[in-house]
Amino acid sequence: MASRPEGTPCWTDAMFTDVEGAKEFYGDVLGWTFGEAASEYGNYTQAYKDGKAVAAVVPPMPGQEGEAKSAWCLYFASPDVAATAEKIKDAGGTLLMEPMQVGTFGSMCLAQDPTGCVFGVWQAGDHEGFELQGESGGFAWAEVFTREPAKADAFYTSVFGFNSQKIKGMDYKVFDLGGEPLIGRMVMTEEDFPPEIPSYIQVYFGVDNCDLACETAERAGGRKVFGPMDSPFGRFAALLDPQGAAFAVIDARTRVGDMPEME
Repeated sequence: MASRPEGTPCWTDAMFTDVEGAKEFYGDVLGWTFGEAASEYGNYTQAYKDGKAVAAVVPPMPGQEGEAKSAWCLYFASPDVAATAEKIKDAGGTLLMEPMQVGTFGSMCLAQDPTGCVFGVWQAGDHEGFELQGESGGFAWAEVFTREPAKADAFYTSVFGFNSQKIKGMDYKVFDLGGEPLIGRMVMTEEDFPPEIPSYIQVYFGVDNCDLACETAERAGGRKVFGPMDSPFGRFAALLDPQGAAFAVIDARTRVGDMPEME
């Protein structure tokens, strides 16, 4: 696989106090299976759909079980994680984990943008990232949810060189590289997001049937936050898993309405 351009979403993982519970939930909702836990890497466990790597789950580090909150983390590709880390700092972001080597798999850092969104950067080695995208069970899309859109826009365009377009008539941006849409940016409003909910990056996973995925999630202890709703991009819904991690599902084949105008 050719290396992904800098700024391309390339991987996602999440920390769960109850890893076995998370495996059961996402196995039911997204059809994932799981590999062996890598004990030398904190029991990091990869998820697969149809034998292709799509994500990973991991327990908290020893001693952090009571403080850690479950959340999905999106990683952006980089040809040089140390150089990207410097750009993050220069643009007003904060490094939460300095660049580090992960065996022969690659190198990574964790960071926070100036509005509070946490994300990762991944420089591929043996592990190149998603092996399945845009299909059922795989990564489909992501959105930066922030209360400070101008600050977020400036940060991501500065660090990753994104171009951006706004959907006409609403404050929603689409970031792209070379015309390829990569992530969106959504504004968190007071009526929809209580102040205790921090800025975050919402990860979307593909499903064959959005309504069925929501029903399965609710039966398995999850909760619907929004939707299902039709759109020109697909039928989608926002969910919380039983441990409080936010994610979204989308059936991109079921599209309703005309594509919005961009400006």
